[in-house]
Amino acid sequence: MAILVLDGVTRVVEIPDAEPLHILRGVDLVVDAGEHVSIVGRSGSGKSTLLNILGLLDEPTGGSIRFDDVPVQRMSAAERDKRRGREVGFIFQQFNLLPGRTAAENVATPLLYAEPHRFWRRRRLALEMLDRVGLADRADWLPSRLSGGEQQRVAIARALVREPRVILADEPTGALDVETGQAVMGLLDGVARDSRAALVTITHDPHIAALADRRHRLDGGVLHPAEVEAVR
Repeated sequence: MAILVLDGVTRVVEIPDAEPLHILRGVDLVVDAGEHVSIVGRSGSGKSTLLNILGLLDEPTGGSIRFDDVPVQRMSAAERDKRRGREVGFIFQQFNLLPGRTAAENVATPLLYAEPHRFWRRRRLALEMLDRVGLADRADWLPSRLSGGEQQRVAIARALVREPRVILADEPTGALDVETGQAVMGLLDGVARDSRAALVTITHDPHIAALADRRHRLDGGVLHPAEVEAVR
């Protein structure tokens, strides 16, 4: 079942005393539950803009986007915020962990705004998610004691603790070495499949892109199917 459907999505930015900047030009994309889709492209190709639209942070200038078969353009700002907070998990290149909080406290942070039955169980849920990413023995460690790969796994656990329907990963391995990056992506892919979440990875690395079920290239604001050689 499709969770995200983009149809002819455009994004245009008006610039005073200059021609409008066309960032996205008629993007079509369908992402199903449990599917991993990767999008590659050079810097400035519109990848981050597309990610923001997929994550309900920005609205398209034209075209339409449906989230779980609900037209996003018909949602109020409050409805978009609520759906994003409940059903979208973001993972970034920079881990953005709170330095003065333990791994468990970082993972539990999104649950501070969760429903009461999850709020009161937030430490237990955080510990369960840390165990799932192989860091149960690091629960009470501060980020400064963790390696780069461990910090990224904490960031993954934080994004997944709310059990989102959609996971958006923006250059999630950019700060890691190749071997650690592939291990982290394998972990993220496995957890997403187990939870039947849609996973969209934005990357410039063809090796990371090759791990996805479907691959696309964003070039000049236009999205094309892309063949990426599999990692050996």
